[in-house]
Amino acid sequence: MNKLIAIALCMLALLPGAASAQGAYPNRPVKIVVGFPPGSSADVTARILARKLSDSLGQQVLVENRPGAGSNIAAESVVRSPADGYTLLLGTVANTINASMAKNLSFNFATDLAPIALVTSVPNILVAHPSLNVSTVPELIALAKSKPEQIPYASSGNGTSPHLSGELFNLMAGVKLVHVPYKGSSQAVTDLLAGRTPVMFSPASTVLAHIQNGSLKALAVTSAKRAAFLPALPTVSESGLTGFDTSVWCGLLAPAGTPREIIDKMAQASTQALAAADVKSQLAAQGIDPLGGTPAELARYISQETEKWSKLAQATGAKIE
Repeated sequence: MNKLIAIALCMLALLPGAASAQGAYPNRPVKIVVGFPPGSSADVTARILARKLSDSLGQQVLVENRPGAGSNIAAESVVRSPADGYTLLLGTVANTINASMAKNLSFNFATDLAPIALVTSVPNILVAHPSLNVSTVPELIALAKSKPEQIPYASSGNGTSPHLSGELFNLMAGVKLVHVPYKGSSQAVTDLLAGRTPVMFSPASTVLAHIQNGSLKALAVTSAKRAAFLPALPTVSESGLTGFDTSVWCGLLAPAGTPREIIDKMAQASTQALAAADVKSQLAAQGIDPLGGTPAELARYISQETEKWSKLAQATGAKIE
């Protein structure tokens, strides 16, 4: 009988989720996978959060960049990882855009990943190279109407918030800026600064310094309200496109099937980290707003975002190949 009990216990230890029974989580390093290159707003967010989580969890939290396909590569790698809490995804608005518009995805973002917590939100800023000679949204619209399909706008890739911000702008303004996708914000901003792609809807964290030193002109923020770090800058909605509202959000997710106690522990640790004064200060310096919250709140937010982008796709015919 004792031998049978021992065998049963060994078999239980091999079942998914049994890692938590083998020691307090986490008992080894945790990895956060980011679908964008170093220097992007998602990368900056992940690294600030990871440093704080390393302190509070007592284990190193690492960041791994796996850029490409609008964060699909990163998301799929996490979906295929063990559901043990040691490989997490910093999901973004790009993932809900892909879920709404991309064809033939090999995973379901809503069901193959378990929400942990909202992390941050970053307004996009509509910026232009000084050589374009526009300083406001109405001026850009007027120029775009006089030069249809002649003004390119950069984005961090197909299916990203900067891409869809441009599509929404085209729809609402009745213009046709030409989309030029890059493999990340850093590469896009390099050509933006050179004037090769003179317009971009960029996450604030990647262009704020360039706005402050005069290398780029800020025309408006894409959020519903003005940004606290640029209070004099109007919103796109205030500038004539009433109701325009897009921003870049980040949320922490795990593979579906991750034990609930691990999900709840990471949600609590993340929310506490984001409430810390030093983390708030570091994020604010990059134009990033900390959020936090429960798994249920992130699940509802993902559902709302997916619905929003699905409606845009239906209205514009936008799709991601």
